[in-house]
Amino acid sequence: MDDFLNQVRRQAEGKCEPELTELFVNCYTNTLDTTIRRMEDNTAHVITGDIPAMWLRDSSAQLRPYLFQAKEDEELRELIAGVVRRQFQYICIDAYANAFNESPSGACWAKDDPEQNPWVWERKFEVDSLCYPIQLAYLLWKNTGCTSQFDGNFHEGVEKIFQVFRKEQYHEERSEYRFIRKSPLFRDTLSRDGKGALVRSGTGLIWSGFRPSDDACTYGYLIPSNMFVVVVMGYLEEMARTLFSDRQLEKEAGDLREEVRQAIEKEGRTYTEEAGMIYAYEADGFGMYELMDDANVPSLLAMDYLGYPADPETAGNTRRYILSEANPYYYKGAKAAGIGSPHTPPGFIWHIAMAVQGLTCRRREERLEILRSMAATTGGKNVMHEGFSCEDDSRYTRDWFSWANAMYAELFLNYLGYELEIK
Repeated sequence: MDDFLNQVRRQAEGKCEPELTELFVNCYTNTLDTTIRRMEDNTAHVITGDIPAMWLRDSSAQLRPYLFQAKEDEELRELIAGVVRRQFQYICIDAYANAFNESPSGACWAKDDPEQNPWVWERKFEVDSLCYPIQLAYLLWKNTGCTSQFDGNFHEGVEKIFQVFRKEQYHEERSEYRFIRKSPLFRDTLSRDGKGALVRSGTGLIWSGFRPSDDACTYGYLIPSNMFVVVVMGYLEEMARTLFSDRQLEKEAGDLREEVRQAIEKEGRTYTEEAGMIYAYEADGFGMYELMDDANVPSLLAMDYLGYPADPETAGNTRRYILSEANPYYYKGAKAAGIGSPHTPPGFIWHIAMAVQGLTCRRREERLEILRSMAATTGGKNVMHEGFSCEDDSRYTRDWFSWANAMYAELFLNYLGYELEIK
């Protein structure tokens, strides 16, 4: 770790203010120092920070900046592989759950089901939760050559992922999944006795109950998450062909990839007066759309970051739309401008979205400007937060949020020229 940090410090000299570098060090070391526990079965459990459970999504995103160091660090490489192995253990337990316990303790966010599996912290079905572990497994192999993550649970988990995705393309007719939570927050449960908002089956899109924010979808076809499916199915195609010599898996992944891609381009776009043709955030297959973007990833802002092969004109229009006040969750104030979320109070910008904006912009100077803005909005805590008030950064949510710290670290490394091979 020290060698890598010293290397980064040397590379940063003369390119940015020293305080940006020291903030990077603080954020970069946060996940390894505070959130990861090595387990006796050669896996690793990763908490989000101030919540003691492991989210499939967050644990992947938290470790992504370490892939650069893992190229030269065998111990770190194996630690990340251990996280992937644990993720697929969890998927084999319950492919509909989004967050899990370190042990079968029965701990949970809320007792949503009297017979809930004791490993499961929360059972909100989110399409992206099944994409992230595939992404981390692929990026670890592609960027470091590591293959120890591809054990029996990986292959069993991939089969379960296909089963769920195919079933949820016909959610209305084929899915048994239901989620009901007794909560005063309407976004914390699903309508229609837990079945969720009505969608038209057979479009090729995959239904998701919840967004990456863990908020319920307004319309069941979450377009950024379906974009993520297209990307990771491409990863599975390549791994099936190159690593596993599995023609059936290669074909199955390729078929689903193309089916979902075509559905996004047909069902996930709509015309707006403000920006022309754009990608919607959500759709229902009947012609209704949610036009917005959310700070959590996958998002529309993160299309390039994830590697989705978007239509260039539509993608450009979409970026302009969501980085404007046409997006109801784009905020601008005395402290900063950026995208927030209905998950946090109005006027609260997310550091994650700021980092994604930097990682997907074309000008290197803009990345530096965003790093400076992120550093100036920590509320004096010298770490990133979930959301902060665009008028007063001393008002923020979550003191300890490892994903946001990882995103600052990744943007800082990107500014210095570090880039992952993502396809």
